[in-house]
Amino acid sequence: MKNIGTKLVNGGKKEARQNINTINPPLHRASTVLFDSYADMLRANQGKFEGIAYGTCGLAAQNAFEAAMTELEGAYGCKAFQSGINAIAMVLLAFTKQGDHVLICDNVYGPTRHFCDGFMSKYGVTADFFPSDAGADISKFMKDETRLIFMESPGSNTFEIQDIPAITKVCREKGIVSVIDNTWATPLYLNPFELGVDVSIQSATKYITGHSDILLGTVSTTEEKWAEFEKCCYIFEIFAPQEDCYQALRGLRTLHVRLKHHEQSALDVARWLVNHKAVDKVIHPALESHPEHELWKRDFKGSSGLFAFTLRDEYEEMDHSVFVDSLELFGLGYSWGGYKSLITGGRFKRNNSFAYEGKTIFRLNIGMEDVDDLKKDLEQGLSKLKL
Repeated sequence: MKNIGTKLVNGGKKEARQNINTINPPLHRASTVLFDSYADMLRANQGKFEGIAYGTCGLAAQNAFEAAMTELEGAYGCKAFQSGINAIAMVLLAFTKQGDHVLICDNVYGPTRHFCDGFMSKYGVTADFFPSDAGADISKFMKDETRLIFMESPGSNTFEIQDIPAITKVCREKGIVSVIDNTWATPLYLNPFELGVDVSIQSATKYITGHSDILLGTVSTTEEKWAEFEKCCYIFEIFAPQEDCYQALRGLRTLHVRLKHHEQSALDVARWLVNHKAVDKVIHPALESHPEHELWKRDFKGSSGLFAFTLRDEYEEMDHSVFVDSLELFGLGYSWGGYKSLITGGRFKRNNSFAYEGKTIFRLNIGMEDVDDLKKDLEQGLSKLKL
């Protein structure tokens, strides 16, 4: 007869280990993972154990999500992280060392820029920013110590597109690691590995999860780059919350349906804005007016729900709050890729020549609302800007 303390600690253990064949993976909350034998533990000590030795190795939900992303991207391996910037930071740490130089596209996500300028510089890694529409001319920005090139195509605020295969060709010739933040297109609308990219990053916070309730990032690599990256992740004990991986995997199941809706609605709104009397430029890669539209047509299979626009000069110096604050269906908030339509606005500075210098750029995340209602809301908001 077992005493009460023993019963409390061990009760239900046998039943908890039942192998139940459910559609979704089991959700574990665990640090310690029990070995079946001492021999297995010894193999784990020697780095030869093929199973899960500890909670930081990734449990069922994380492993299932990473496997799904690996297959979707056509990668060799994938690792999930606690946020998009966490994924970006680990890539930059994994593939650089003191004395290295990295090239970052000028339209890159703000926190990526700040990480390079404000953190990596402390450890002897220097960064320069190349024009956001660069291609084969990337070589003129390189140095002898250039180790990594970071692309974001299109950029998530100003939507310039790089000539990805032209850049990766130069990278291969010079032995430089090529990285892309592919969050805007997702693996459904752009396959970076087919274009020669070594490392693909997703802010899974956006379209992958799709409901604005999860912070998550992923990094997928080619076989050639996987061992170096995995080693760095192992040193840092990188793992993602199991509940978040579970939710991301659930979001992934409907990505093709959601993304098509985002795409069609955003194109509808963008084409409507083109003809609006207050609007100067609509910045959407799928529109023929976009400067790199031909590159988009060549490399991408579709477009997502994120784009931007600027106002005509005579509206530029007005108080834009009368427009933005009057919107009823567009939330005023950061991030994007979720079911709720959002708007942000601001001016951007670049290290290189920039087509929108001094212009306020309004970025729209087109969600799942009825598109006619969204246009009506924008119309009543823009009508508040009176000359």
